[in-house]
Amino acid sequence: MASIARSPRSLSRQGIWGSNFIDRIFRSSTLLLALSIPVLMIALLVILSVMSAPSIHYSGWRFLTASIWDAVHSHYGILFAIYGTLVSSLLALLFAIPISLGAAICLSELAPRWLRNPVSFLIELLAAVPSIVYGLWGIFVLVPFLRVVETWLGERLGYIPLFQGSVTGYGMLTAGMILAIMILPYITSVSREVLTAVPSEQREAAYALGATRWEALRGPVLRYARSGIMGAIILGLGRALGETMAVTMVIGNRAEISSSLFSPGYTLPSLLANEFVEASDHLQTASLVEAALILVVITLIINSIARLMIWKAVKAGQTEARA
Repeated sequence: MASIARSPRSLSRQGIWGSNFIDRIFRSSTLLLALSIPVLMIALLVILSVMSAPSIHYSGWRFLTASIWDAVHSHYGILFAIYGTLVSSLLALLFAIPISLGAAICLSELAPRWLRNPVSFLIELLAAVPSIVYGLWGIFVLVPFLRVVETWLGERLGYIPLFQGSVTGYGMLTAGMILAIMILPYITSVSREVLTAVPSEQREAAYALGATRWEALRGPVLRYARSGIMGAIILGLGRALGETMAVTMVIGNRAEISSSLFSPGYTLPSLLANEFVEASDHLQTASLVEAALILVVITLIINSIARLMIWKAVKAGQTEARA
């Protein structure tokens, strides 16, 4: 009887011990999974650095400052591709941010309920379209349309270097617009979710103070959601920096730096897509791997700067809230 009386206590202790043991396993496994992500990033950088070592030793800093890609004479420089990557991505943000934020504000604040879900679904569906489809659409629809637009811009604004040069429809402007269309669903969807998550008390407090809908939206709502909106823009920028096929099909693929938006260009992803298959020697392959390494570093730097801006925005918002 005594043993029977003690058995519930022992079972209880075993249950508690078992629960703590499972908790420790769960904590350790989740920590391991969390650490695996930065480990993978470090491993990626190390592998790319090792594989690009011959190019780093051969070209040095000239690889970043030269704009000549000549596999015949072993002259490699990717300044033109860095320029094309940054300009096309900035153009994409310039086109996409106003449209995305306008659509997100409309769907979260102004549109009737029966319209919000269908339009939101269609916008999110754009993110599932393969990039090759965007590229084909760009060739058959966007290029002929922009050929007319570029002719009109050249006739009226040709005195500005941005709108000078021959008009073909293929170039930096076309690449920027195709990228803008591709990142629209990302920025719009995330911004809409962020605006929807703003507490209703923020709006009600503004209305109680006599603010109009525009004043309430411009003030407490957007101020509350600005860190999330900047995160959505970062997500779109990351997609724009790494996009390959669609940009390769419409940018013209010419290794040059031009101030004109009509001129063909190159981006780092399109350079890798076009040249990697044709790499004929070890040095050329190493140079392409180094270009991939530079693309990763540029992405990390830009995202770090953007994260710093978000941190400052959040800190400023907390300071204003305490004030």
